[in-house]
Amino acid sequence: MEISKDAVVKAIGRPEGEDMVLINALARRELQSEEVYTFAVRLCDNDIDRDFERFDDGALDALAELFPGVSGVFDHQWSARGQTARIYRTEVVTDPGVVTADGRPYKFLKGWAYMMRTAENADLIAEIDGGIKREVSVGCAVESVLCSICGEPLEDCPHEKGQEYDGQLCCGVLTGATDAYEWSFVAVPAQRKAGVIKSARRLEDEARLGRKYLKSLRRETARLAGIAEPGADRTLLERVCAKLDEEELLGLIKLYRGRTDRLLTGRPQLSYGEEGQEPEMADGAYLI
Repeated sequence: MEISKDAVVKAIGRPEGEDMVLINALARRELQSEEVYTFAVRLCDNDIDRDFERFDDGALDALAELFPGVSGVFDHQWSARGQTARIYRTEVVTDPGVVTADGRPYKFLKGWAYMMRTAENADLIAEIDGGIKREVSVGCAVESVLCSICGEPLEDCPHEKGQEYDGQLCCGVLTGATDAYEWSFVAVPAQRKAGVIKSARRLEDEARLGRKYLKSLRRETARLAGIAEPGADRTLLERVCAKLDEEELLGLIKLYRGRTDRLLTGRPQLSYGEEGQEPEMADGAYLI
């Protein structure tokens, strides 16, 4: 089922009642309703995104507690100059009758944000009202990314995101949200419909590439070991490889590659020995 989540920002206008109480809890002075502009935003959801990752329900609940008070920026640029609005209320919403790509009940994190009605913000308010500024994504931290197939940490298991196993799509399940950095107006969010960026930090990107490299080494080691040792259990080989570091894996790859090359090259059926070579013992019965 196609789930339309394009209109992730919805203009509300002037806040009243309880909303003003929550906003003033974040303000340095008591604001009046006519000074403030508010809008609702779909921050993130539990569907599978373009990176073949998804939040679990527990992570959405945790983010609902973490996002009140978090400011919005543009394109995940962490600069005070880019701060435009602030979340003052959140709620995890279940969309009745709607399911995710893998058949689970669809849920999303809804946030209410406020900004000041100033001359500097007039153009942004007009773009929100006109539907120009509508896609958003969030920056946050999670404790772990688990494999949806086996439940193990994704960097240690043999499965690959985006691949199917017995008809089930493998994705990374983001669990244990620990921090909410910011939310941003973006042109193309990572989630297909709502948008989410799990982290914008370079070090985390490098760590992700390192885990991907180790995973490829472990997969190649298990593959070569399976060819060199046909009787070995593939699952056991993968578990053993998961505990090895880069140096150990490269050493085994070199060893098994040599063995597999010899096995796959094969031997000729007829051989021509050098002159004077002793006959093999298997031919002894035919010597007279």
